[in-house]
This record gives sequence, C-alpha cells and structure tokens, in this order.
Amino acid sequence: MRYVPAFPPMAAASPEKKIRVVVAKPGLDGHDRGAKIIARALRDAGMEVIYTGLHQTPEQIVETVIQEDADAVGLSILSGAHMTLVPRIVALLEEQGVDDVVVTVGGTIPGDDVKELKALGVAEVFTPGTTAQQAIDFIRGAVRA
Repeated sequence: MRYVPAFPPMAAASPEKKIRVVVAKPGLDGHDRGAKIIARALRDAGMEVIYTGLHQTPEQIVETVIQEDADAVGLSILSGAHMTLVPRIVALLEEQGVDDVVVTVGGTIPGDDVKELKALGVAEVFTPGTTAQQAIDFIRGAVRA
C-alpha cells in the first residue's frame, strides 16, 4: 500500500510579493462589467485583487486601499463623473499620507480630461480599446518601478 498524504505539500512561497490591486466603482455608475473583466484578468495574471463592488464613495475606496495595503487602485468610471470623483480620491489619499499607491482610471474619458487627470497624479487612464494585457503590463511596471 502506498502512502498518499491528505494534503499535498505546499509549494515554496514566491520570493516576490504579489501585487495588491483594489478595483473600485466610485459614484452612482451601475455598469460593472468592465471592472469585473479587469479584476479577473489581474487575478489571472497573479495579482491579488480586491473588488469593492458598485456605488463606492471616495472615502470608502481610500479606506479600502489603506486597509488592504494596496499597491494600486483601478477606478472604473463610465458615468462621466470622473472629474469630480477622481480628484476627491487623489486628495483623500494625499490627506492620509498615501503616496505609494499607483492610481489608474478606466472608462470613457475625453482626451482633455486624460491630461487633467494625469496632472492630478493619476498614473494612467485606460480608455475603450485598451486590452487587459496592456493594463496588466502597466500596473506591473508602475508598481515595480
């Protein structure tokens, strides 16, 4: 008779820390398909993903980023409220002394607003047509930099 352990041996822990990403849907935007797709893609790429769900306030998002010790936050906004919500989130992160989190925004964002968001400190804005792999590569590069 051969001995078969009840639990397989654990794989050696990776020496590299997993990237932790909060994916959030701020405001009243109820369209979450894109956020769920990117959350799954990031997870499948080996990142730890915390999806906040719909209708999060800027305060709730910042609290989650802090509590989860996130490396990055991806804000998905399709409502057109990005120029109200994103500056508030960036300001709250600054107020809390959080200066090491990569902030990204995804959604239907006009070109002029992309420039303004980046001037506020948003690392990247992903507009329609961006592939999941482009987002994965950007986050990996920005967090490791």
